[in-house]
Amino acid sequence: MTTRQTKTRKSDRRTPNLRSSIYQGSDGRWHGWVTMGIKDDGSPDRRHRTGRTEAEVTAKVRMLENERDAGKVNKPGRAPTVAEWMTTYLDTICARLVASGSMAPRTLDDYRSKTRLWIIPMVGQHRLDRLLPEHLDRAYCRMFEAGLSPSTTLKVHRILSRALAIAVRRDLVARNVTKLVDAPSPDEPEITPLTKEEARLVLKAASDGRNGTRWSVALALGIRQGEALGLRWAYVNLETGTIRVWFQIECGRQWHRAPCPKNCTEHGHRPDCPAGCKKRAHACPQKTCNPKTCIIHAQHCPKRCGGGVAFRPRKGKSKLAIQCPPQLLKLLREHRKAQMVERLAAGAAWVDHDLVFCRQNGAPIDRSDDWRDWKDLLHAAGVRGVRVHDGRHTAATLLIEQGVHLRTVQEILGHSRVTVTERYTHVPSPTAKDAASLIDRALWGP
Repeated sequence: MTTRQTKTRKSDRRTPNLRSSIYQGSDGRWHGWVTMGIKDDGSPDRRHRTGRTEAEVTAKVRMLENERDAGKVNKPGRAPTVAEWMTTYLDTICARLVASGSMAPRTLDDYRSKTRLWIIPMVGQHRLDRLLPEHLDRAYCRMFEAGLSPSTTLKVHRILSRALAIAVRRDLVARNVTKLVDAPSPDEPEITPLTKEEARLVLKAASDGRNGTRWSVALALGIRQGEALGLRWAYVNLETGTIRVWFQIECGRQWHRAPCPKNCTEHGHRPDCPAGCKKRAHACPQKTCNPKTCIIHAQHCPKRCGGGVAFRPRKGKSKLAIQCPPQLLKLLREHRKAQMVERLAAGAAWVDHDLVFCRQNGAPIDRSDDWRDWKDLLHAAGVRGVRVHDGRHTAATLLIEQGVHLRTVQEILGHSRVTVTERYTHVPSPTAKDAASLIDRALWGP
């Protein structure tokens, strides 16, 4: 290294003037130093590149300079791997969102599951700054070969995209690689709503059952399952018929408990399962698993703190208010009287959550029990099997068939975008039927 080159290098270290230096060292290799900015402690952030030829180092230096000039500067030090960053993203960032109510606990559970099953095994070993679009292409091909649907693959893509977007925002990586890959196209499920005749058969079969009004609310108002099971009397005006669908109850867990905030590892499978299986108790082929011995669920966890029934804002940003039809309002009043009789009979055993639809002791209805009640109701009514969510589709379809404007249907269902409501336009409206009659008369006569 010459004296002139040594002085230039020292000058660059003292004054962060963004000048780069390239020189041949005493080891015979060429070295390059690029000033990328200022570190947190105020010292210059200088990056070192080396190579066997001057041209090789010059190309590396120019690449760093281009990244610096474009504002794509990574933080000093080794970038974390995808597996390390996904762990940090789920355990800190997403966990904070759950604690603040911005993310549903079940959403975080889904993120953890897809990260553990697909993201980490396929791309977890790559460093964030060395993750390439080709890695994602191969990963998605493997998912399709494994038989996963395009919708599931798209969910994995979105989870990884959100995690990398935070990494870019925090200067851990210069770019979000998922933006360079075409997202998998989701498979749109076919909407199979009940017909008007089928809906009336269902309501007739539900009229004599306990909580039968639950299905009148589903078919008349089109609210989601969690919104219906989380509906409380404080938000139902039995005088004016206004129903404020502002909250939903957390579904998918017994008694709808939030996950253990300790994140302890005792909520999964235990190695001492008496049946030796690796599945959950309800899926055990030997049927010998005991949920309290083979699997310690959240409600049995000794490290558990908090819990109870969890209400969170409904899906979407708007607070939905619906006008109840007169006949449904009458049914709700009768349902309220029947529930008061059950409350007096339960006495001290009554669990008061102010729920419109609950068990005989006031406890919330589990989502799986609600699903079984729906299937039993369809069987009793002699109606084909459809999903619980198809009750929401039925309400939208019936509204369009009655000539209700699309924007009004959007307001009733609480959709954030009208494009979501447009999925129901496969049903011919009265206007379309009139148009068909007119073209029939024009072509084939009166």
